[in-house]
Amino acid sequence: MDPRSAQLAPDARPDRPRRRVGLFRAAALAVLALGLLGVGGFLVFLMQLRVEESKPSRVADGIVVLTGGSSRVSDAVELLAAGYGKRLLISGVHRTNGASDISRSVPESKDWFGCCVDLDRSAVNTRSNAVETRRWATERGFRSLIVVTSNYHMPRAIAEMSHVMPDIELIPFSVIGDKWRDEVWWTSGATMRLLLSEYVKYLAVEARVRLARLGLDIAPESSEQAPEPTARRPATALAN
Repeated sequence: MDPRSAQLAPDARPDRPRRRVGLFRAAALAVLALGLLGVGGFLVFLMQLRVEESKPSRVADGIVVLTGGSSRVSDAVELLAAGYGKRLLISGVHRTNGASDISRSVPESKDWFGCCVDLDRSAVNTRSNAVETRRWATERGFRSLIVVTSNYHMPRAIAEMSHVMPDIELIPFSVIGDKWRDEVWWTSGATMRLLLSEYVKYLAVEARVRLARLGLDIAPESSEQAPEPTARRPATALAN
């Protein structure tokens, strides 16, 4: 054995622990950076959410409301009655429910169903809401829409709709729930979980939309199939 090799071997061994420490520090910094990025993104997401309801800035051709609570539909009907749109689309109505079911849930809508309200029973999630809304708006030649949904759901809804309807102007109308008014969101565990869940869904939509613009459509629209109806649900209820 060459004596010089025997002398060099011990000197080289201390480099391994130093390399491990360096890799650990790099990994820790990467995790910290991702954490800060996530927190910053969540704060930006929260800044998009309205905390008070305000009337739309102008009249649009049509109004679309994404089901998920009777207050959304009620507010949309009020906008229709006030002349903010020519017609109203209620998107995401359960297949077993009809106009009479919604009328019972939202009494003020009864007088409008005969002339100006359309029901979409095909949409099962926010993405299919956007697809069905595009079909409805295109058939009627609408170039502007007021979008009605809950404030926490609005960023994801607009992201989906602007992707499939880039030539149609979207005017958000955020519905503020009673719980949002009655308590500060960060003091409620349920509200915090809802916002974090919605933020993750929003990030997923933004990633998919950006990839699609680059020609990488990882989930084509045609791959979504509406499930068969199961138990009867409230007329205005859908998970969004």
